This record gives sequence, structure tokens and C-alpha cells, in this order.
Amino acid sequence: MSPLLPERATRLLLGLFLYGIGISMMVRAGIGLAPWDVLSQGISIRADIPFGLATVLIGVGVLALWLPLRERFGIGTVLNALLIGPSAQLGLWAIPNAQGLVAQIALFAAGLVLLAAATGLYIGAGFGSGPRDGLMTGLHRRTGRPIWMVRTLIEATVLVTGWWLGGTVGWGTLAFACLVGPLCGMFLPMFAMTLPVRAACPGEGAPPAD
Repeated sequence: MSPLLPERATRLLLGLFLYGIGISMMVRAGIGLAPWDVLSQGISIRADIPFGLATVLIGVGVLALWLPLRERFGIGTVLNALLIGPSAQLGLWAIPNAQGLVAQIALFAAGLVLLAAATGLYIGAGFGSGPRDGLMTGLHRRTGRPIWMVRTLIEATVLVTGWWLGGTVGWGTLAFACLVGPLCGMFLPMFAMTLPVRAACPGEGAPPAD
């Protein structure tokens, strides 16, 4: 067993846990969510199921779409689909709704920064991409369309569907779109690990975050 494996596993699990907490903070802020979280919230409202469960169902459903695309995944991909939802649900149980615009902005900003840091942790562990990014890269490879176009079409479809189902779209949604990239770009090098060649399992890598 590689001496780095316990540290990598710890980073992966901590990163996925904090990612879910970051999502729950933005939900409680009530000023808008990332596109996939808008969809989770919309499904949660319409199906009358917990937000965390809706997140897991979406993650597993997206992962199933990898099969016809023949994408390779790692253990981190599966854990991403299964663990972020329960973590987000725990955060929703523990964190109250923000009261007042200042508190809403502060909670949203803290959640966004935490989510970006968590992204750096779990991607830096090198156990595989998240389900949503694999869908993006798989469709890019299959269709030949530019990756920015594929991602934009996926997230626009997800956002509109989630909004139609009742998910929260607002200034926070725009802030997420503008800031998550630069924040992840700051945290990814900070938490990156140098992995031995033999430490990587098939399907592992360090793709962009969900």
C-alpha cells in the first residue's frame, strides 16, 4: 500500500464532506444556487424528498449516463455521487436560514469559499472526476463540440429545469458562475499532491470540479 494512500483517502472524504456543507450554506443563504443544486432543490420540492436524497439521485443518474459514453471512473467518482448529498443534508439540519441581506450574502460567500476549498481537497486526492464533469467530457469526446459549449448547454438545461421545478435562482447563481472558477483555481494548486506513478488507480486523475 502506498504511504500516501491514507492521506489521499482522508483528503477525498474531508473534501466531499465539506463540499456538501458548502452547498447547504448556500441553500440556507437563499439568494441563488449553482445550476445542479437548483435542480436538486427543484426535485426535492416537487417530489417531496430531502435535498440530500435528490442530490444523490441526480449524481447516480448522471453516473449511469457514463456507461454509453464509455467514460472511466475512479472510486472518488462513486463516492462523489453518494456522499455529497448526505453531507449537504446534515448541513441543512444544522444551519438555520440566514435572516437579512447582509447575513445572506455572508453565508453564501462563506459557503462558496468552502466549496472551492473542498474541491481542491477532493480533486487533489486524485481518485477520479465527479459525475457531472465526466458527463461533460464524455459528451465533448462523443460529439466533437467544444467543451465550453457542452458545459454551457448542460448547465443551462439543468438550471432552467431546476428553476421550472421551483429551485432558487438569483444573484447567488450569477455570483457562483463568475467566482467558482477563480476560487477553485486558487485552491487547486494549494491542495495538489504529487502522486507516485504506481499510486494512481485506473480512471484516477485530477479533472475540474462539479
